[in-house]
Amino acid sequence: MSNHQILNPADHLHLRVRTEAGALLGDGVMACLAIPAEFKRLACEFPILFRLDAESGAFSAHALFGLAPGENLFLQGDRWDASCKPLSTAIQPFLVGRGQDDDAPGQVHVDMDHPRVAGAEHGMRVFDDEGKPTPYLEKIADMLGALDAGYRASGEFYTLLRRYELLEPFSMDVTLDDGSSNRLVGYHLIDEAKLAALEPAMLNELHALGHLEAVYMAIASLGNLTKLVRRKNARGHG
Repeated sequence: MSNHQILNPADHLHLRVRTEAGALLGDGVMACLAIPAEFKRLACEFPILFRLDAESGAFSAHALFGLAPGENLFLQGDRWDASCKPLSTAIQPFLVGRGQDDDAPGQVHVDMDHPRVAGAEHGMRVFDDEGKPTPYLEKIADMLGALDAGYRASGEFYTLLRRYELLEPFSMDVTLDDGSSNRLVGYHLIDEAKLAALEPAMLNELHALGHLEAVYMAIASLGNLTKLVRRKNARGHG
């Protein structure tokens, strides 16, 4: 369940948000949404894979944290063991809300039922005593703006991937050191053979529209799959 409210000092003057890592704070997830604009930043840590929504028929990208549902191998107790976080994780419990008009300016909403919403004595304040945004909220607002703009701009990226048939289904079987196995299914990745066979005009279009770098960053991120398996083995269980 969620309880989305428009963030404002009249209703949320004393709101505090817990910013530490924790499975009970929403970090116990196998993957999260990633936007093409952040692929370059995320590719140093996480595998970036694509999923097809069966209902909408739309593709989206996800930064992979684990090999099983509910597993985040970058979570070490209350510590996030990576140099960065995807924006969709970093902004919780906030989100961008709009009215019926999708072109209307976005508003900062907060999910009051999110576990990161804290009592009056814990976490980071969102507003100061005068009702002005704290530096923490200003940083969140910047990230929300980047996430919203990147998400809205990603439609063209996926249109081109479809047009040039650059996504192929992907699955991976992993046998761990203890003999247990994991199977990663339901994802897609960039078809490198089709990418290499693209005509120069097609590559130029991807480059001119600013999408070619994201394609190559998604490919480069796949080296992190091996690192993810190493993290899984280091946990000492399947």
